[in-house]
Amino acid sequence: MKAEFEYNCKATMIGSLPSADAESACRQVIKYLPGLPAWPQLPARSSLENMYVQYSEGFPGAVIADGKVTVKPGPEFDDELALLYLAHADNNVDRYAVSPDYAAGLYALAGSGQVKHGAVKGQVTGPVSWGLCVTDASGRGILYDDLLADAAAKFLRLKAAWQEKFLRKLAPQTVIFIDEPYLASLGSAFISISSEQVSLLLEEVLSGLSGIKGIHCCGGTDWTLLLKSSIDVLNFDAYNYFESLACYPDEVHAFIKRGGAIAWGIVPNDEEVLQKESLPSLSDRLEAAIAFFSSDGISFKELVSRSLVTPSCGLDSLSPDAAEEVFRLLAGLSEKFRAKYT
Repeated sequence: MKAEFEYNCKATMIGSLPSADAESACRQVIKYLPGLPAWPQLPARSSLENMYVQYSEGFPGAVIADGKVTVKPGPEFDDELALLYLAHADNNVDRYAVSPDYAAGLYALAGSGQVKHGAVKGQVTGPVSWGLCVTDASGRGILYDDLLADAAAKFLRLKAAWQEKFLRKLAPQTVIFIDEPYLASLGSAFISISSEQVSLLLEEVLSGLSGIKGIHCCGGTDWTLLLKSSIDVLNFDAYNYFESLACYPDEVHAFIKRGGAIAWGIVPNDEEVLQKESLPSLSDRLEAAIAFFSSDGISFKELVSRSLVTPSCGLDSLSPDAAEEVFRLLAGLSEKFRAKYT
């Protein structure tokens, strides 16, 4: 049974950092995000840590070149595909482990011995975004090949489940986010698949997780689809896209009442915008966002207790100093809201 998790405006991150050094990145995470540390993805360290390449290890026919993944079926493809489906049927998650070359930060966090507060966060790229960015030999996203799309969802389910198992060695409570930036294009000409198919692919990956599970989307999307899914946490870019979620108050209320939580991406990951913000300004913005969804049925304090605070998205595009400023602001917001409201 899933243990009750105390959110209480803990601070965490999406995943990526600008550092190329896994140990120093983990020290920074532990310093600023001790309540819910997340292992850092480090694309500056290696192109293998690009969020699409990072989870390609072991996929049938996957070829990595110039930081991109292409599926090129060879003589062994059918056998590799059969092994994937067998591993899925047997829940053999160890077969599709993520190795240190692809996730140095994951192993550095595990080796640090510094996860102290009983919970740790991980992340895996979702099947829609992965299926669009991993292409076939013609350059078309494998999402549009029914066989490969299904295989990708089963593969990412195993990756996510393996990661949860790995992180449980560090802390009894795990939080895994499915990162789906391309859901922001759902309903546009860019993604010509149905909401039903999106739901099936997402639920396949989510079904592999027994701990706290969430979805991160850094743009506007069909929030109804996500709020009615099996997730426990919805993480969105509250700095730039609050109005998008604000169109769904009834669905948000229903989500909270069934035990869901909102991870507010309230600290911007744009360096120019970041320079214009401060702890007081972001605190006011977050208070206004939470207050909008409070009602007679759900109090402001209850919403705070069902909240996390995060950056709006990953931080790998920032300078190291700017990324640390994001961490300082997150830690300050968490401390302020926890002291005042929880």
